[in-house]
This record gives sequence, structure tokens and C-alpha cells, in this order.
Amino acid sequence: MSEKSNVSRRRFLEATGSAASAVALAGQAAGQQTTTTQQGGGGGGQGDGKTLQRINSTMSTLDPIKATDTASGTVIQQIFDALMNYPDGRIAVNNLLAESHEVSDDFTSYTFNLKQGATFHNGDEVTAQDFVYSWERLAASENSRRSAFILENIGVEHETTQDGDYRPGTLAVEAQDDYTLTMETSAPFHATMELLAYTSFAALPEGIVGDIPGYEGEMPYNRFATSNPIGAGPFQFERWQSNQEAAVTRFDDYHGQTANIAGVTWSIIEDDQAAYTYTMNKNADVVFNENIPTAQYDPGKLNVENTDDLSREVGTYGPVENGATMDYLGVQTINSFYIGFNQNNVEEAARKATAYALNQQIAVDQVFKGRGNGAYHFTPPRIYPGGPQQYNQHAENNYPYGYNETQLEQARQMMEDAGYGPNNQYQFTLTTYQSTTWQSIAKIIRDQLASAHIDLQLQQAPFSTLLQRGRNGNLQAYTLGWIMDWPAPDNFLNLLYPPATDTSQSGPLSYVNWSDTQAAQQATQAWEKIQNNAAPSDQAEQARNEAYVTIEEANWQDVVFLPVYHRLDQEFRYQWVDMPKFGSAGPSRQMYNKTTIGQRN
Repeated sequence: MSEKSNVSRRRFLEATGSAASAVALAGQAAGQQTTTTQQGGGGGGQGDGKTLQRINSTMSTLDPIKATDTASGTVIQQIFDALMNYPDGRIAVNNLLAESHEVSDDFTSYTFNLKQGATFHNGDEVTAQDFVYSWERLAASENSRRSAFILENIGVEHETTQDGDYRPGTLAVEAQDDYTLTMETSAPFHATMELLAYTSFAALPEGIVGDIPGYEGEMPYNRFATSNPIGAGPFQFERWQSNQEAAVTRFDDYHGQTANIAGVTWSIIEDDQAAYTYTMNKNADVVFNENIPTAQYDPGKLNVENTDDLSREVGTYGPVENGATMDYLGVQTINSFYIGFNQNNVEEAARKATAYALNQQIAVDQVFKGRGNGAYHFTPPRIYPGGPQQYNQHAENNYPYGYNETQLEQARQMMEDAGYGPNNQYQFTLTTYQSTTWQSIAKIIRDQLASAHIDLQLQQAPFSTLLQRGRNGNLQAYTLGWIMDWPAPDNFLNLLYPPATDTSQSGPLSYVNWSDTQAAQQATQAWEKIQNNAAPSDQAEQARNEAYVTIEEANWQDVVFLPVYHRLDQEFRYQWVDMPKFGSAGPSRQMYNKTTIGQRN
């Protein structure tokens, strides 16, 4: 996830998605462990007295409509429930606070029947009116960074001001009674149910904060967003100490399966080596790629015992430094990491020369030791039209800059044709966020480009600084990633809709200023085709699929995005932990109420 701003349709369609910082995770003190055994409510039985200990990166907020980073979202997922959910991060959505739902034949009218008896952490029952309030906040609050989800992507009917902005109080969402919620949309959208699983659509108690007209608020906004978030999830908020730790505890009256464990504590550790040491000291029960950095990762210790029906690798890893053998899970989640080029600041010849110089798979193998796959499309393989096989076939047959090979001669010729040579080198700066991974990849590219008359300068910036400079058009080339908000190509390719890349406008989705070329025109027309064929029908899907490929090929032509890799998400957990396997939606979509912890050793 990453920061977004709200932009009305009169400017351009606000794309959604999650810019993945992939920043190294970090932390400090060990999670506190409670020893009280509590009786579970809801659908659970006897609770476990142990606390799951994890590592997280720096969080920004606990408000579901404001959070745009994965670290915050991981905690929010435990506290708040929406109508729908990706169970254990699998991409087939299930009902959560919805008991059932009906959709009209034209896919524009939705009726949701809520579970009866579900309660918030303050004891109030969850009703349809709570969703009306929560979704009005999503659309109207100045704190919302996800208003486009409801106003543009799902397209709930509403009125606008003369400036084209949302007119508060006009959202076509109504509570027919305490347990019946209706929603009217202006047009069908193929991923409505998937998007409703996003925590931005979670239920809050009506009037909990007063950041929309008609509500004074039961508490100040900052208190809600940092120290007293109230949701209806399986865990309730305990504490959050900025840059130190966050903690939640079991909610015994949860409407679903009451948590087996007493709670979850995340130690916030920003240094990957510190996170590794913390893990080797057995202070964290479960960790991911970043917590066993590449320098310490040994592929020879990985034993994949089987691949399940969802293509997830299951096995063991170890023995690790402390002598333990850890359970292992490897999942090809839906993500893309890329280099963006500001077309105004980096010449076309240099962009294409960089593409010729980069062998994506070799770079991934050298940097990750195989913990990912080289990327040739911005759309991840699992959701590419036709799936991974078609992804590979299209790239192998059509990628113009060398599929799984470095073409330095072509890179050099490209620059010489543009008038550069040994005594007249082209120079530009690649800015990465603070990531050892990206710095390693950037150095490989820099060294390759040296023989193509390009003097590539490398620079690091804090993630928030990089985003701000990008929005202001002050980057030449930069590194970012994108993690799915819903599992379809339009969630990724909206970043390549040329009007959404204009840094002179408010809230650009990417920072490449792609315009005034034939390829940019093709991409614009293709995106409009996608928007005009948004229905969940076979005919509309075929039209979208054709347009998705057109955008990918237009990007190849101008190289405003250079796809680099798709990350393999790896989970390593000590064998005293038993938790469901996450799916391709990623571990940040997983709730921990089904986790159990045995005797630590």
C-alpha cells in the first residue's frame, strides 16, 4: 500500500492500489506475553493465553480510511471488519459482517443482509446505519485517502459540486432497517465484491468521530486514529507506541471464530539486521522475507516438501543460526516492483538503453537468491490475461529489450544514435527508497550502463520523501512497488493511464508525465476502453483483456515503467506456531484469530 490522494473524475480517474514500500522491517522490545486464559465467545471455545509475537515496520495510522501503508493495514485488519473478506489472504472473497447479499441483474443495485448480534468493541451492535456512516466517512472525510474506491471505482451514485467534488450526504447507500443495507451504483464494476473486502469499507460505530457533516464525534479524531480505534474485528486495540510496538488483544464477543490466542504484539524494527537478530533470539514467532535478509538467507537450507492446489510451496527452512528448523511457506503474491522514468526528465534513448541493459531474472537471482521472478509486464502473472503461461509466452515472444538477457550492444547503439559517446556521456539520477534490495539492483544497472555511455547517479531517500518529490515532478527515475487492492489488471494498469501520471495535476498516481507520444495515446484509449467495459460479463472481460495488453505494449514502446521483479512472499515460522497459510492476496490481508501457539522452546 502507499499514499494516495483523492482526485475527482473531472481531473482523471483515481486509480487505486498499493504502492509497496518494501522497506526493510524493524523493531525493539520483545512482545509482552499475557498468561491469563480467557473464555472465548462467538464461534470459538477455550482461548489460549499466549500472545503472537511479530515484527512490523513503521505505522502511520489506525484509521481504515486513511491508512495506505501495509504496516498499518496489517494491524487494522485485526481490529476492523468489513462486509466481505479475503479469508487468509486468498483472493476469493467471502461474507464477513454480511450474512448474505443480492445483486440486481444489471449489477448496479446491491442488498446486503447483515449478521445479527455482531458487536463492536465498545459493546454496540453493528447495524446497517453504522455502514452508512462509515462509507460516508470514506467518501466525504478530509481524512480519507480512499474516497475514489467508493466514488470512482465502485461508482456509488452521488451528487457533485460545481467543481466536480463529492457533495456530502448524497451517497446512494441506505439502511432499510437495522440489518439491511442497500447500495446503488451508476454503472456495473467487475470487482465490486472484491473491493468491498478492503478495510477502507470496514464498519465503525456511528458517530465515533465527527469528521463529516452531521456528527460531533464521541472522541477527538486523533484519539481514534492513534489510541482508541473501535471496530468489530477479532482483536481489540491495546496499545501503539510509535516506532516501538503495537498490540491487540482477543475480543471475546467476536461474531466469528473467537481468537485462540490472547493477542498479537508487533515490535517495530526498521533495520533488517536488527530484525534478523531479534528473530534468531526467538523473540518473533513468525517472520517474512525482510526479517531473514538475503545476506543471511541460504537457499540450500530450504526444503520444499509439496506445492498445494493454490501453488503455494510448503516445507521447512533450517537449521537456522540458533539451531532451529522453521516451517516455511512461499507464495507468489500479486505484486510488481518497477523503475519509473519521468518522461520530461529522462530522454527516451536512455530509458530504452536501461531496458536493454537490464536482465531482470539475473538481477533477481543475484540480489534475492531466487526469492522472486523477473518482471516483463507491470501486471503480475497470476492476474495477467490468460494467467502465468500467457504472461510468459507474450513476454518471451514480444518483449523488445531482450527476454532474460542483457543486450549491451543495443543499449550502446541506442545512445550513440542519440549523439552520446565516451566523451559525451548522458547522466541521470535513479532515486531509490531506503532499501538494500533496490540499492543492489540499482548498482547492477549502473555498472551495466557504464558501457553504454550513461553515467547513472544513485540516490536514496526516505519513502515519504520520495513520494513527495515524485508528486512534485522532481524525480528523474525512481523505484516503487504496487501490491493489489483487488485482483485484476486494472488495479495495476491505472498507474499507466497517461492523464494520471501528470505531476502538474493534484495527486498523480505515478510520476512519469507520460504524454504527447503515439504510445501514450494508445494507452489512453485502451484505459478508456477498460472503463467502458467494466461489467462482470464475458464480453466486457474480453474487451478489458485486449486493452490490458495494449497498455503493456504501449509502455514497452516508451519505457516509462521498467518492470523489474515480482516478489515471492516467504513466511518462516517457529514450529510451535500453527496458523493458516495465506494466499496470493498477501499476508497483510490475513487475520490471526485461527492461530494457535504451543510450547515455545
